[in-house]
Amino acid sequence: MFDGITDPEAVRYLGSAIAIGVGGLGPALGIGMAVRAAMEAIGRNPEAGGQIQTSMIIGAALAEAVAIYAFVIAIIIALV
Repeated sequence: MFDGITDPEAVRYLGSAIAIGVGGLGPALGIGMAVRAAMEAIGRNPEAGGQIQTSMIIGAALAEAVAIYAFVIAIIIALV
């Protein structure tokens, strides 16, 4: 499939694109599922909305950190 790609520059750019694409997919799905679950929980128990929101924001920040790591790796692959 990739037999014709022998240019190291092209392979680097392809690798960085794959790194950020795959690295951003997991956190995006995780944050989406977390927000969905938080909205369902708040809908069931509105009094606990503050605690649920705080936990959701912390979890989303941790998931977003994974996407930032993937971005940094993609930049390193592209530029080094």
